[in-house]
Formats: sequence, C-alpha cells, structure tokens
Amino acid sequence: MFLLTPSETKIQACIDQLQQRFFKIIRVNTLSEAKEELLAQIPKGSSIGLGGSVTLNDLDILEEFRKEHYNLYDRYNQKDWPATVINMRNSLDADYFVTGTNAIIQDGCLLQMDSGGNRVAAMVYGPKNVIVITGINKIVSSLEEGFERLTRVAVINSKRLNHQTPCNFSGICEDCIARGRICNATTIISSGKRPKGKTIIILINQEVGY
Repeated sequence: MFLLTPSETKIQACIDQLQQRFFKIIRVNTLSEAKEELLAQIPKGSSIGLGGSVTLNDLDILEEFRKEHYNLYDRYNQKDWPATVINMRNSLDADYFVTGTNAIIQDGCLLQMDSGGNRVAAMVYGPKNVIVITGINKIVSSLEEGFERLTRVAVINSKRLNHQTPCNFSGICEDCIARGRICNATTIISSGKRPKGKTIIILINQEVGY
C-alpha cells in the first residue's frame, strides 16, 4: 500500500535537510536501539507526555516510563475519558514529549495529522523538549505525497480503532464529517529552530508504524 522504502541516498539527503532546519537527528538500526537512545535522552526525574503512536507501542516503552524515577502523564491509564483529557492537557507542560510522526518530507519538514489535536499541539509548542521516533518508511518526496500518505494512514487508524466513520467501511477517505472522524488537525513543522534543539528525531532504519 505504501511506497517503497527510500534509497540510502534519499535518506541521507533528507537527514541533511532536517539538520539544516535545526532538527537533531539520531539514526539507529533497530527498535531496541531506538529505545536505548530514547532513554539516554531523558534524565531521570523528568516529566513525560506521550502522543498516540503505533511506533511507540512497537517500542514497548510504557512500562519503563511508568517506573518511579519518571513522572509520566499516563494517558493510557486513566479511569475515564475526562481524566484522560486532563492528562493530555498536563502533557503540554512536560519536560519531554515523546511521539511519532506521520510523514517526513524530503526537504526536511514534519507532517502529522491528529484527532483531538493534543499531539500536534505539543509538537509545536508547550513541552520543553520533543522526541520524535520514526522509521525511514515515513520519508516521502513531496508535501503532496505526504498528504496522500496521511489519507491512507487515517483509513488504517480508523479501522484499527474501530471508529464509526465511512472510511472504516469503504476503505477509502471520504472527507467525512462523521462524529468519529480522526483527521481533524494537521500541522507542518518546517523548522526546529524555535527554540533551537527542542526537537530530536530518532530515525530507525526500518519500516516502523503506519
């Protein structure tokens, strides 16, 4: 369904562009190496917020973050939805916000779509540091291709979460206005300059997540 994994030349060119745009890049080969690097970046005692991400689920990091030497805003362990919303709001003031992204544009921009907007909001402003965990399969050639990727991913996520949206049943985006619509907020982050060093991208040499 998705485009082929980009060549090494394209990956390196994309990394160069990201670095020119003031993103810090850490490249690793496996999910286990990504987990190790992630933990190395976050000092003990830090508060941590999370964006909803299949990649983070694959990383199997939650139990580590739940240990007493971190202060995790645990959106996945609340008694009800109102408590979850409060938790996600508190995450906007975290020392570190850990998330995935939906697409990396070849020219060095990050593109992501959200349902409630908490993830895209936190990536732009609020948390002191943002760490993005992503696979090389998220690299695309253009913004147009990135938006096409968002559409395909939204359909897959709607099916995964069993949202009662037209795309869940038809398998294609119908640009609906259904109550369960999950593609409500989209951001393009074109620079990691403000503040410089805020955003670290851990890029895995594998196809990871959707």
